[in-house]
Amino acid sequence: MPSLLLVVLLVEVAVHLVNTIGAAAINNMLWNLYLALPTEVSKQATEKNKFQTEYLAIRRDLNATSSQDQFAKWAKLRRQHDKQLEQLEKMKASHDASKAKFDRTAGIIRWSATSGVKFVLPWIYGKEPMFWLPNGWFPYYVEWILSFPRAPLGSISIVSWQTACAAAVLLFSDTIKTIAARALGTKSAQEQPATSTTAEKGPKPASPAAKSKKNS
Repeated sequence: MPSLLLVVLLVEVAVHLVNTIGAAAINNMLWNLYLALPTEVSKQATEKNKFQTEYLAIRRDLNATSSQDQFAKWAKLRRQHDKQLEQLEKMKASHDASKAKFDRTAGIIRWSATSGVKFVLPWIYGKEPMFWLPNGWFPYYVEWILSFPRAPLGSISIVSWQTACAAAVLLFSDTIKTIAARALGTKSAQEQPATSTTAEKGPKPASPAAKSKKNS
């Protein structure tokens, strides 16, 4: 069983990743992975894409057919177009309903595995010390704050450990972002063409000999 200290840290990392990436982006990624599995929903999505391709082909033929010069062909294509459009809209509605149901389920599981666990852990392990402070190193009020709300005095409570982990994860994330932004900025500056520097200098002034030859 992993240490409770590590579990709290991993939960804070997961919460930060969800907040950074975004719930919608995570749901779309999970939805694409779900469609790659051999399920009934993925089969319906494949059929919908195939049917949409056929519908677009009929639509192109319909637009390329004159309703005056080729009325019989145009009328036949029009009937096929309207029939397939109606069926395609039903398939899209069914697909959207499946996607909405998947998003709700994924949202519940994601919240339960991240924020839900974050709220439940202090309620279960509120009285358990994460680790003990050295005896006599800190004044009473510091020990009381660090053990808040229910941990033994002189220890670090799970709430204090959660706060420290969240701050450390945020600091580490900001540091990585800053380093990456500076690295990308330096690389883009180095890749700028040297012609811009030459263009800023302007034309070279004529030499005195050339000026005297021109005046003569």
